[in-house]
Amino acid sequence: MPVDISILIYLSSGLFLGWSLGANDAANVFGTAVGSRMIRFETAAVISAVFILLGAVISGAGAAHGLGKLGSVNALAGAFMTALAAAVTVYWMTRLSLPVSTTQAIVGAIVGWNWYSGSITDMTMLSKIVGTWIAAPILGALFSMIIYRITTWAIRKAQIHLISLDAYTRIGLILAGAFGAYSLGANNIANVMGVFVASSPFTDFHVDHLFTFTSIQQLFLLGAIAIGVGVFTYSKRVMMTVGDSLLPLTPVAAWVVVISQAVVLFLFASTGLEHTLLSLGLPTIPLIPVSSSQAVVGAVVGIGLLHGRKGAKQIRWRVLANIASGWASTPVMAAAICFVMLFVLQNVFNQRVYTQVYFQITPEVTDYLKRHGVDTAPLADLEGRKLTPPVHFRELIRKRAHYDDKQEALILFAAELYPMEVTPADIAALDRNYLSKAQIDAVQRLQGQGYTYKWQLEEALAAITDEWKPRPATTLNKLYNKKLRERLDYLESSLHVSEQQGDEGSRRLR
Repeated sequence: MPVDISILIYLSSGLFLGWSLGANDAANVFGTAVGSRMIRFETAAVISAVFILLGAVISGAGAAHGLGKLGSVNALAGAFMTALAAAVTVYWMTRLSLPVSTTQAIVGAIVGWNWYSGSITDMTMLSKIVGTWIAAPILGALFSMIIYRITTWAIRKAQIHLISLDAYTRIGLILAGAFGAYSLGANNIANVMGVFVASSPFTDFHVDHLFTFTSIQQLFLLGAIAIGVGVFTYSKRVMMTVGDSLLPLTPVAAWVVVISQAVVLFLFASTGLEHTLLSLGLPTIPLIPVSSSQAVVGAVVGIGLLHGRKGAKQIRWRVLANIASGWASTPVMAAAICFVMLFVLQNVFNQRVYTQVYFQITPEVTDYLKRHGVDTAPLADLEGRKLTPPVHFRELIRKRAHYDDKQEALILFAAELYPMEVTPADIAALDRNYLSKAQIDAVQRLQGQGYTYKWQLEEALAAITDEWKPRPATTLNKLYNKKLRERLDYLESSLHVSEQQGDEGSRRLR
């Protein structure tokens, strides 16, 4: 189905953000290699663009899912302005030749959208993301110290000739840069197009039942192309700041920095690593976009500190202070810009920047909460009232009782009005490569049914087949339940109808 030109205009802010990310964050992949004169800028740009695109399309969904939990921007005009606010912030910092965090910019912009729309900011997810702003430079420094020690020891033991070492280092920088670019695309494409996932204008594209090019992958492909253009057109200045201005680096140290920041990004984007850790019963690393800028700067500083007082003196602390000030101001600036621009877009240009979310406690909701161990007596006076926005409804809950975080989240989920209808057209459009045959069959058995709340559909599906039923909340079942939640989100968004449509006729409730 062709995409309306106005939708492409809305997506342009995401493309601008992608260009800004390419212009700024490519420095984190090849900045030390270019700054140390080991690789030409043109070579670095080509490798970056190709592998960023591959990482975004193949592995970008993991980090995007984590970012989506922070706040679901549910209107295309709002997503446009959120991405634009982040892009303007990153562009301004790029003009100052500062390697800022695109992650911080988009997180700040999403918080600004949540603030303006009255949506709830997931503080648990926000704390995880903010935690990576501390962890990324520390991990970058630790990895660079360890890898540098191992590398220099191996070089001494091998007694490699200086000319051969130069050639090996160049090859190593290219391979490490390719890995870093792939990791950057996989982790940071969520920053570029993540806000458009909830309101994606594309539909899944099927190729003879061989594979499905999903709407999210199409979004990520566009974003990755924009990143590549940013790499070619504007990244050289920031590359020189990272690669030369902060600390003079030897070619071997440059390779260590590239591989260290790539490992940090990969850790926070790999669904395969998450699956392995879960299968071993170990704690997992959250799949969220992290700052490549912070990881690479931490790696450079780690190299300097590894050489003791002499190395510390070589670090240009004033440059580092300027970079750190950019990190501190980026999320605040992005949030403020987003809030103001949303106001202008809504009140001057009459665009809908968010879709209002409503909540209503009914006898069905009360019964559902009781079955899950929630005391509903304090909520009795709210029954039957249609309430919005989410932050207001949450405050009403908190004034009536002290629920823990899990109970509060369950009340918000149970009471959210989300009208759905299972129609033949919606069933036919479901992705057979994504949902199993048993899952599709269960949906078909509900044809003609309507639901007001998400949990009503989920209980109906679970009653038909165990493939729609979550498993007990254990560490080993975490990955299974996470993937099931993603499939339920996909199904519910496919069956969702607008409130106006839902009011047009009666619907049978289960």
